[in-house]
Amino acid sequence: MTRNIRLLISYDGTDFAGWQKQRDHRTVQGVLEEALADLHGSSISLMGAGRTDSGVHATGQVANFHSLNESIGDEKFGAAINARLPRDVRILSSGIASGSFHAKCDARSRQYVYWIANSLLGTAHMSRYAWFLRKLPSLVALNEMARVICGSHDFTTFTASGDASKSRTRSIKHAVFLTRGSMLTFQIDGNAFLWKMVRSLLGTMVDLALNGGDGKEMREILDSRNRNKAGPTAPARGLFLTRVNYE
Repeated sequence: MTRNIRLLISYDGTDFAGWQKQRDHRTVQGVLEEALADLHGSSISLMGAGRTDSGVHATGQVANFHSLNESIGDEKFGAAINARLPRDVRILSSGIASGSFHAKCDARSRQYVYWIANSLLGTAHMSRYAWFLRKLPSLVALNEMARVICGSHDFTTFTASGDASKSRTRSIKHAVFLTRGSMLTFQIDGNAFLWKMVRSLLGTMVDLALNGGDGKEMREILDSRNRNKAGPTAPARGLFLTRVNYE
């Protein structure tokens, strides 16, 4: 009997060329499918909810695969796969899903969190997981700009060249900057995201805030639908896929 197994996955994206399997590159999907093939004795296709870019991390990636293996319990797959994985990828939990469940197609929204640290105060280990800035921008200015991007918009300005999406319209349910001790976090929840969209949005807002910009300027940049109007793209290392929502 075929079972559809759902996985909750975390990974340190530093040494990966992103989620999606690529020839001659180390990817999260590729490493996981190698572990699944070793476990099953045959190739297994894994469907992930979010195609994170090179260097991006996850604490809440969701994926699913179909298994004919009857000797492993639904909730035991995590441990069995972990035994075959490198240290920078971990299965947090496993369980059975409905036969029709698809981690990507059934997702209603995805939540990302980005960490920004003061380079004069940040701890050494955070250099892999945060964007270090010598000066943190105004929280008030940042949240004024974050409110601008909420709702349904054409985000052409904030996608990378080469994005093959037929539509550039995306719906942002929630976007907010918060302080966490000496650090800032940017939390964003949307139905889907264009290639490098989150990092482009963040880099633009930080650049504007550090240079006295406001929500009006952010609105003008968004509405321009001109990639040349966007600011620098924030580095990948501070970005985490933290949650995928299915309800």
